[in-house]
Amino acid sequence: MSVLILALVAGAVVGLALGGLGGGGSVLAVPALIYLLGFTPVAATTASLIIVTLTSISSLAAHARDGNVRWRSGLLFAAAGIGPAMLGGLAAGHIPATALTIAFSVIAALAAWRMLRPSRPAQEGPVQGGPAEDGPVHDGPVHDGPAQDRPVRPPRVAGSGAGLGAVTGVLGVGGGFLAVPALVGVLGLRMKTAVGTSLLVIVINSLAALATRTGTADGLDWAVIAPFTAAAILGAWDGKRLATKISGNRLQRVFAYVLLAVAACMLLDSLI
Repeated sequence: MSVLILALVAGAVVGLALGGLGGGGSVLAVPALIYLLGFTPVAATTASLIIVTLTSISSLAAHARDGNVRWRSGLLFAAAGIGPAMLGGLAAGHIPATALTIAFSVIAALAAWRMLRPSRPAQEGPVQGGPAEDGPVHDGPVHDGPAQDRPVRPPRVAGSGAGLGAVTGVLGVGGGFLAVPALVGVLGLRMKTAVGTSLLVIVINSLAALATRTGTADGLDWAVIAPFTAAAILGAWDGKRLATKISGNRLQRVFAYVLLAVAACMLLDSLI
C-alpha cells in the first residue's frame, strides 16, 4: 500500500474518531505516524501538533459560529500553558525516543481509562455544530443547562493550564480529554461551552509548542502530513454524522479498547 493511501486512511480514521466521539481521537495520530508512516517519535509528535492545530482551527470556527466559545476564559486558561508548551516543545527534541514513546503510551492509556469510566450524570447537552478536535470524551448523557456559579481560583487555573501545555508541548497531543474536564471543573463552564473553549486552548498551546520545534521540522514529510490532515478534517465531519446513527457509548468503548491496545503495543515495543 502506498504511503499516500496509508496517510489518507490513517487521517480518516483519526478524523472519524474525533467526530464520532467528540474528542480524544488525535491520540491515534502519533502511533499512526510512527508505525504506519515511518516517522521518528520526535518527528511524529511535531507532525501531530500540525495536524491537531489545523483540525482544531477548523472545528473552532464551527463552535464559534454557534456561540460555544468563551474567548476570555479560554485565553486566560491558555496563557498559563504557553510557557510550559514552549518548554515542552524544546525538551521533546532532547528526550530519548524510548522515553518519549513510553510517556505517550501512558497518556494514551489514561485517555482510554477516562473513556471506560462508568457513565455519570452531568449538566450539559451533547455537542452540536461541528467536530471537536481533540475535545472531551463525554462520560454519559448530559443536558444543556446553565453554567455553574463557581468562583475561579487562580492557582488551580494556572496549574491546570500549565499541565495541559506541558503535555501538548512534549507529546504533540491536543489534550482535550484533559482540557475539557479542567474547564468544567475549574472554570465551571457548561460542557458544550467547554468543548468549544478547549479548542481555543489547544490551538494556542499547539502553536506555542510548534514555535519551539523549528529544529525538528526539517525531517517532516509534508507529502504525508498534508493528506493526513485533510483526511482528518473531512473524516471528523463524517464521524459527527456517524455519531447520530450509532450509540455514543458503544463508539466510545470500542475506541477506548483500540487505544488501550495501541498503548500496550507501544509500551512493549519500547521495552523489548
